[in-house]
Amino acid sequence: MASTVVVDEKNFSSAVLKADKPVLVDFWASWCQPCLMMEPVLEELADEMKEDLIIAKLNTESPERGMLASLYNVMSIPNMKLFKDGKVISEFVGFRPKPVLKKELEEALKSTK
Repeated sequence: MASTVVVDEKNFSSAVLKADKPVLVDFWASWCQPCLMMEPVLEELADEMKEDLIIAKLNTESPERGMLASLYNVMSIPNMKLFKDGKVISEFVGFRPKPVLKKELEEALKSTK
């Protein structure tokens, strides 16, 4: 079973910006209830969509990670940004049921091919 990848300020560039396929980055925090509700959804999608994208999680609670959140204009969490070729191509804010997020991701990926 595939799983999400943990990213931080040290590996963000190599794991996200230079990845060979699109990466959905989940900006989250442990105190955020909707973020915790998204966790199993993202784990399942990481397995189901592993051929099309990578799903990464970035905990925004440390100052360094907070700087990454600020750099990408994360104003509320959960905030999921879809990166392709080092650029944000789509954004999803707030809790999303798995079928909804999967459809949104498929549409975003299809529009960039």
